[in-house]
Amino acid sequence: MTETMGWIILGWLAALLAGVPLFAAMGLASFAFVWFAGIPAGIVPQKLAQAANSFPLLAAPLFILMGNIMNSGGVTDRIFAFATACVGWLRGGLCHANILASVIFAGMSGSAVADAGGVGTLEIKAMTDEGYDPETAAAITAASATIGPIIPPSLPMVIYGVSADVSIGGLFLAGIIPGLLMAAFLMLMVTEVARRRNLPRHPFPGLREVWVAYKRAHWALMTPVILFGGMIAGWFTPTEAAGVATVYALFLGLFVYRDLDLKNLPKLIEDTVETTGVVLALVMTAAALAWCLSISRIPQTVGPLIVDWVGNPLMFLIAVNILLLIVGCFMEALAAMLILIPILVPAAAQFGIDPIQFGLIFVLNLMIGTITPPVGVVLFVTAKIANISFESMSRAIIPWLLPLLAVLIAITLWPPLTTFLPKLLMGK
Repeated sequence: MTETMGWIILGWLAALLAGVPLFAAMGLASFAFVWFAGIPAGIVPQKLAQAANSFPLLAAPLFILMGNIMNSGGVTDRIFAFATACVGWLRGGLCHANILASVIFAGMSGSAVADAGGVGTLEIKAMTDEGYDPETAAAITAASATIGPIIPPSLPMVIYGVSADVSIGGLFLAGIIPGLLMAAFLMLMVTEVARRRNLPRHPFPGLREVWVAYKRAHWALMTPVILFGGMIAGWFTPTEAAGVATVYALFLGLFVYRDLDLKNLPKLIEDTVETTGVVLALVMTAAALAWCLSISRIPQTVGPLIVDWVGNPLMFLIAVNILLLIVGCFMEALAAMLILIPILVPAAAQFGIDPIQFGLIFVLNLMIGTITPPVGVVLFVTAKIANISFESMSRAIIPWLLPLLAVLIAITLWPPLTTFLPKLLMGK
């Protein structure tokens, strides 16, 4: 079976290079394996249905819908105004506000693309209006958008947790410290760039103006508090938290801020269904292919080979980082995750690496991939918003990769950065 699966994987890779959609290639590979292995073909639809019938996976469409509602419900402008009031008086203040707004919005959207396309639109416009060059504005927006999937809630962490059988609540808590470190390192970079370029700064607006900006954004800022507080207190699971947050976002948009028009709700639901359909098709076919890989003993064969070849956990993590950074340059994050989890997670377990630490390393690598050419989807989004070429965007982002890589190195070398909060609050 192992040899049969090896040939099928080669055919699957050839299909991908020929332009066959990923979900179709994975589904066809699954059917091909059971056909040649003499297994009843009905097992594949069963595995597809089993993957879709997942309570944790229900969080995905709910978080997507919540992000869409937040983007349309008067939340993003209030968040950015509050962030500007807090840190806009620093040199390069709008750069700092950009990063702080991304941290706040990260606790609501869980998506780098949603962050870049939502609050990023306001940030880039505000920065270019004040005289920042579009490349700098777009690069900082793209870099800070990667915080979105690290600070919970996080769609990639939901998918990782479901695929790798790791606690989603633990992954959520593990992302808080690395996410804040990403923001801190980016702000340190801004401080140095602002000093060298003599970037503009706003006068301090006064505590009264900060308070006014906070009051305008208060109910939006309560979203992460409700999410984390409810999960930590045990009132609801991460999946149930997604439902609570979605209802709360709808309440804010319709009754508190009143910027959400009921006429727009069907379009938001349609967008959510479309995005969820893509995600679900990938997850279902990936689960079927992962089962085929397991039956053919590919992970069981490859895992020990990796262990014997690499030799120790640190070298394994370094090799994984290099692999994922390269893969992230050429493949969409979710696709890369679904393909590589069945191979790399068992090997990490053999090395005794904490599954939550490995999950954060996995997700952060692929989020950095969203802002690296040639397939960085966040680069495409921010380049379009800033009205600059993708080539210019690709050059501008390079210095801003350094703070993110520094955080990646830190969580690789020091596990407590990712494991401290889950162990403290959940005993995981």
